[in-house]
Amino acid sequence: MRKPVPAVRRSATLSAALAASVLGVTVAVAPAAHATPPIETCQVPENPSWDGWTNYSELVRSLQSIERRSHGRVDVEKAGRTTEGRTLWRARAGNGKKVVLVTSAIHGNERTGTEALLQILNRLGTSQDPHTRALLRQVTFVAMPMVNPDGGELNRRANVISWNQVTDRFPQLKGAPKAWYHSETGDGIAKPGFDLNRDFNPDLNYVPKASDLPGEQTDAGFFLSPESRAIRDTYVQLRREKGQVEAYIDLHHMGPCDRLTSGPQAGKLISAAIDYPPLGVEDGAKYKKDWPKLDQDKSRRYALAAAKGIYGKYGMNQAESAIGRYVHPDEREYAGQGRSALALNGTGTVLFEVRGQSDDLGEQHKEVFTATVRTGVESIMTGVATGAADRLDGDEFFTLPTYGWDSPKP
Repeated sequence: MRKPVPAVRRSATLSAALAASVLGVTVAVAPAAHATPPIETCQVPENPSWDGWTNYSELVRSLQSIERRSHGRVDVEKAGRTTEGRTLWRARAGNGKKVVLVTSAIHGNERTGTEALLQILNRLGTSQDPHTRALLRQVTFVAMPMVNPDGGELNRRANVISWNQVTDRFPQLKGAPKAWYHSETGDGIAKPGFDLNRDFNPDLNYVPKASDLPGEQTDAGFFLSPESRAIRDTYVQLRREKGQVEAYIDLHHMGPCDRLTSGPQAGKLISAAIDYPPLGVEDGAKYKKDWPKLDQDKSRRYALAAAKGIYGKYGMNQAESAIGRYVHPDEREYAGQGRSALALNGTGTVLFEVRGQSDDLGEQHKEVFTATVRTGVESIMTGVATGAADRLDGDEFFTLPTYGWDSPKP
């Protein structure tokens, strides 16, 4: 449940406490009273180019290069295989007790996270600075930098899998209605597939049942795609090895022209929005009996760690730090998202969305947004490693700016 936080807290609570302790920088926080930033123009190109984003074959080469140059620090391995035969990869660095798992491009046209994760893996694999070496001792960092390569090659949101292929894999579903999140087309491309970020279930041993179909938005998903099963299997393996996955971060994009509507940067085009799991009213109260490990406040603390790290690096008045809270009215309930399913298992989970998919903004602002995502992920990782993120006040998350959705619209 969203708790009201006095507005007077904003200038103090968005201080540099975490950034100074975690990132080792001093932050000059903008005063609360100032002129509203000028309205920027949001330009969406008619035929956006996306050739500059890392494609699947380039990803494979980059991961191989990082592994080779890391001399044992980064281990790259197969995590599964898509319906179209592409290998799903995961890369691991460090061997600390606290596990941070990050996925990117579960929606194929949302690519910034892939670029950021390759940069982070390169740093963890090659940097000799004391901070990096300490992270490798404290944290096990696992990145799955492109979990929907079939959709990525089409530059669309959904993966590629027909319902017949699903029922071939799960013959017990023959004759049942399709899952509600399966479609025969996507983004104007006539190939069937799933919105993969609806295909998760908190029961990590769940086996699809015909009686559960078609389901609906507020239900858990069914693990019908190889990509979602690969993420689940990676999570289960890490939990078996380490006892717990401390943090899960899922990297996405959002619409191209959203603007902050509160806070010191009201009117500015948002750079990124951050969220905790959307599990309905009263902070997911209806799930607590069956899933007592759910800790929404932990997820908010980790999301806040990302925001503070970005503020700390770029400063309050820079375009890179136009950070807001993601759309999250209580009735927006998605139990089948990965971040929801893993949160119900006790993991602190964070959604990170930067502005504009690659099929609308193309490569505009690629470097800026990649740097923002990288800083956010590294801030969570460092906050988890040092314990600084756990000492934050989760209610402070609600002081982050909004972008026009705070009251549900009719």
